[in-house]
Amino acid sequence: MPIDVDSLDLPAKAGVYLFKDPKGRVLYVGKATKLNQRIRSYFAKNPDRAMIPELVAKSSEVDFIITPNPTQALILERQLIRQHKPRYNSLLKDDKSFPFIALSKHEYPRIMYTRHPPKGSDVWGPFANAGAAKQVIQLIRKNFGIRDCKELLPQGCLSMHIGLCSGPCIDGTGYKESVNAVKNILNGDADILISELAEKMDDFSQSMHFEAAARQRDLIKSVRSTISQNVISSKLYRECDAIGFDSRGEVAAIAVIHADDGIVKGQEVWQMVHKQDTFETIAAFISDYYTSNKPPKLILSPTNISDEIQEWLNERRGSSVEVRIPQRGDLVKLRKLADQNATVKVARFVMKSTGSIEQKAADEAAAVLGLESLDNLVCMDMAQFLGQERVGASVLFRNGRPDKKGYRTYTIKGEAMDDLRMMAEIVERWAKKQEEWPDLLLLDGGQTHLDMIKLKLKELGLWKRFPVAAIAKQEETLFREGHEPFVMDKRCRVLIHSRDEAHRFVNTFHRKRRAKSTLKDPLDSVPGLGAKKMQALIRYFGGRKGIEAASLQDLQTIDGVGPALATRIHEALHGVTDE
Repeated sequence: MPIDVDSLDLPAKAGVYLFKDPKGRVLYVGKATKLNQRIRSYFAKNPDRAMIPELVAKSSEVDFIITPNPTQALILERQLIRQHKPRYNSLLKDDKSFPFIALSKHEYPRIMYTRHPPKGSDVWGPFANAGAAKQVIQLIRKNFGIRDCKELLPQGCLSMHIGLCSGPCIDGTGYKESVNAVKNILNGDADILISELAEKMDDFSQSMHFEAAARQRDLIKSVRSTISQNVISSKLYRECDAIGFDSRGEVAAIAVIHADDGIVKGQEVWQMVHKQDTFETIAAFISDYYTSNKPPKLILSPTNISDEIQEWLNERRGSSVEVRIPQRGDLVKLRKLADQNATVKVARFVMKSTGSIEQKAADEAAAVLGLESLDNLVCMDMAQFLGQERVGASVLFRNGRPDKKGYRTYTIKGEAMDDLRMMAEIVERWAKKQEEWPDLLLLDGGQTHLDMIKLKLKELGLWKRFPVAAIAKQEETLFREGHEPFVMDKRCRVLIHSRDEAHRFVNTFHRKRRAKSTLKDPLDSVPGLGAKKMQALIRYFGGRKGIEAASLQDLQTIDGVGPALATRIHEALHGVTDE
């Protein structure tokens, strides 16, 4: 079934999105700063890429994983593309990756900036901002003397002589302590280093060496950018499932983020019935999910589990399974990310299971009116000003929500000057363009409007093809054929909303039309013809056409319009005067 963009309810958060086909295969992976805005762009009339219409046509679902920020969305996007190799991702299918910072396992560890860290090394990253990571390595080498050479040289090296290496090849005293300090910094404890840089920045600033101060400021920024904990990847992610949980009433969402080899691999989400006991809901999920899936070595859970389930997990895996409620570090951040995804998903589950507020409003109104549904509601209204700029409009509500693609405006073509006949004209024009009939056609008016439209629809052979009603502003009364007038209450709020929206829409269109006609009206430039005299002319001659047909003598019969002004009016309209 094709994707209905109006049914998508994505969060305004950073993350990655996955277009999937009916078999669940990933067709495309993308990243977004705001998921809801990015996904809607795929359904625009003029997509920016040729492949988009085909992708949308072949997709049946759009899944997503939220991330703490756009940078981590970029990293996760690359990892998921490498994992799934989607058909419509033309790039990033190779084995290239973002760079890491690594400390080797040598006696005197070597610091490296690499896309392929050596096996067994301590690793931080990956880093989307490669420039910042390089700056941090240089800063670490300068401050702690960590070597970067591939082998130890008995005579030392150039880096040692220029102060970028402490020279452990000659004397390794204190090198281990320096390495431990660097590990702490890369693990996020960089307050001392940042404080030292901040002091230098202040000193440079006070001595008016502003360029040097700016360099220190940039270094601080690089350190903070690089050492910020990366939720998407961590050296601690080794065969791990992070379980996230959230609930609303009896509806619960459980998100499981799978991580291994130091990176997030993907996410699965389930809806469950929640009986107000998180312990029982999580226990039920674990026993159900791991019946058909092998438990990993580590499960990050939002709650404790019973001894019976622990023993069962160990038996299912064939070895010990650690179930942990993390309290600090990368693992707690991974589990909180699972919670964030569960929170977003539970809102969608509630929306699907109970319907939106707008859908409820439409269903309530349908029940009051005795209709099967009110998912397709059309409302019409008219506007004019002293017989000028006669316009009408229709608005469409689907499932209780305005569907602006179905909004229409009409400029009256006939000679009718009253709302009743003008509305009959637009109803006829509207009906000739319809491919599906509404659940209700609503008119802004009273019983007389309903009677007029009944005659028009009978003339067209459409009466009783669909229900018709008229809504009068006085006491919000609804008129329908064969029913007593009904004073609406809050259960009919969708009808009142549609009437108000039609009124707003037609008046906006009317104002635009009047503004355009005002710009083109030659009478606006006639000296001495003010608003009051203009109104007097319209009343006396019955409108603009009557003024145009009037002779000089006729114009002079209006109080305040003398021969000179009459001549100017006539010339403005015709360019010549009557003799």
